[in-house]
Order: sequence, then structure tokens, then C-alpha cells
Amino acid sequence: MLYLQILVNGILLGGLYACIAAGFSLVWGVLNIINVLHGSFIVLGAYLAFFAYTMAGVHPYVFAPFAALLLFVLGYVLQLSIINRVIEAPVLVTMTATFGLTLLLDNLMLIAFKADFRKVSLNPSLGIIDLSDTFPALDIIVPVDRLASMMFALLFVLLLYWLLRHTAIGRAIVAVRMDRYAAVLMGVDAGKVFALTFALGAALAGAAGALLSPIFPISPLAGTAYLGKAFVICVLGGLGSVTGVLVGGLILGIIESFGALFFGPENSLTLSFTVLILLLIFRPNGIMGKRGFV
Repeated sequence: MLYLQILVNGILLGGLYACIAAGFSLVWGVLNIINVLHGSFIVLGAYLAFFAYTMAGVHPYVFAPFAALLLFVLGYVLQLSIINRVIEAPVLVTMTATFGLTLLLDNLMLIAFKADFRKVSLNPSLGIIDLSDTFPALDIIVPVDRLASMMFALLFVLLLYWLLRHTAIGRAIVAVRMDRYAAVLMGVDAGKVFALTFALGAALAGAAGALLSPIFPISPLAGTAYLGKAFVICVLGGLGSVTGVLVGGLILGIIESFGALFFGPENSLTLSFTVLILLLIFRPNGIMGKRGFV
């Protein structure tokens, strides 16, 4: 029964991881940019949710769409004003640019919010669901806050999937992702698509941060860990695939949960990057990825 409890914990964690990685995968696949700024966007979204709850009483789950909107605007401005100037440069240049922006944003958050860890403490607490009350054979406990965060995270990922499949801007994003030059010849404004894509990635990061705020402590320097997990999930599930992000997030969540049991929770990040190295060696296209489909 212990293993079943760990599996449930891994699935709950994996749903959150999928939302963390969805925006990162989208930006990487469409703009061909390794957005090092993504982790800092997640932390900023968590801080916004923290202050919205402590100062205005707005629940993090209610605030998540507003965090997404605020980060959307920030991402759009940053892409048009800075990143768009180096969009045609090699990947190393764009990665360096986003790395510089990460240092700037992290230090601004350190000045504004200090380095102390903070966490949204919901009052009243959402409690737990004890499945043994309904099914005596299942001695499993489900924290309601993690369940709610996972459900909202999956909702945001599914909204992204719907947008890419069933809207004009979504089809334009997919067209630019497959062949930007052919899309331009068909009348697509690639510059606008790049800005909207980067903004969508930032919006998903902001929403993920708000959903994480009741579960994990918040620190201005926590972005590196979230960025690492997003990177692993993209490689694990396949770059640019929403389905791959879901699969990769769930797999990573389960691996980390069982890894915490066998190796200790302090080694979860090490385990994640071990999985990354093995995938790069044996299956560099990921589980759901397709060769050349970038």
C-alpha cells in the first residue's frame, strides 16, 4: 500500500510539473530559444499569488488566471523590446540574453522580497481525502491542496492544447513552429507570433507559480530548480508536444516520488538530471517526440 500512496503522490506532482514545462516547451519549439528566464517567471507568479493572498485575501487558485495575465503582459513586452532583437541569432546568443534577464529579475526579486522563504498558508486548510473511508482496502491519503493544484494545472495545459488546435493564432503558432519561412510566405506575421508565443509561455509559468505557492516554499533563487525540471520534462516527453509535456511531467513526478523513497528527497534533482542524461544518450527525441519535428 505504501507504493500505491507514493504513486498517487507522484501523479499529483506530475500534473504540476506538466504546467511548469508547457510554456518552456512551447517557447523552445516555436522560437528555438532555451528560455532560461522561465524559472524566474514561475517564482514571480508564486510571489504575486503570495502577496495577493496575504494582503488582499485572494485565493491562489482564484488568482492564477490573473498571474497568467500579468506574466503574459511582461513576457510580451520583454520579447518585443529585447529578445526579438536577437531572435535570428544562434541559440547560444538567445540563451545568454535570457540568462542575463534571469539574473536581473532574480536580483530585483531579492531586493523587493528578500531571500527569506515564504509560503502561502491557506486558512482554513483544505484538508485531506482519506480514501479508506470509502474504500476500506485503500489506505491512501490525498492532500486536497495538491489535488486542486494538479487539476487547475492540467486545465491550463488543456487550454493551451485547445488554443493550438482550434484557434487562428494557435494554427499560426503551429505553422511558424513547423516552418517559419513558409508561414511568412502564407501571410503570417512571424514577429507577432513570436511575441504571443513567448507571452503564452510566460503566462503558463505565472499560473504554475500561483498553483505551486500553497504547496512549496517560495524563494527568489528557486527558479533554477524549476527550470531544470522543465528542461528534463521537455527532453523526456519530446520537444514542442503538449501531449509529451503531460506524459513527461507525470513520469518525472512518479520517478521523483519513488526516488525520494529509495534515495532520499534531497537527491530528487540529481535523479532528474540522471534521467535527462540517460534520455539524451538512448532516446534524444523523447518519448513522444518526432525526429525533425521542431
